[in-house]
Amino acid sequence: MKNDCNKCDKPNKHHEKDSNSCRGCICDQLRRLQVQTEVDVFLSSGIVLEDVVFINLDQNNCCAFFNDPTTEPGSTLIVDCQFIQALRIEAD
Repeated sequence: MKNDCNKCDKPNKHHEKDSNSCRGCICDQLRRLQVQTEVDVFLSSGIVLEDVVFINLDQNNCCAFFNDPTTEPGSTLIVDCQFIQALRIEAD
């Protein structure tokens, strides 16, 4: 089978992850979550990341970025949003 990428209207675009490929409730919530919101993250493995601050969601690879100002100041946690079971949004 011949590779027709050079003949596409948008070369190589079909090789990139669809921005909607990060599926599920939590990925959808992170798309709308305000930056700098403090949350608890409940991972599918049973681990809980407490009092972390949401930074960003990269929709190309489903990576959710969080700061951990209490346990590891200056550190960044990177978690696949598809492996997050639940979020607790901290009350003000």
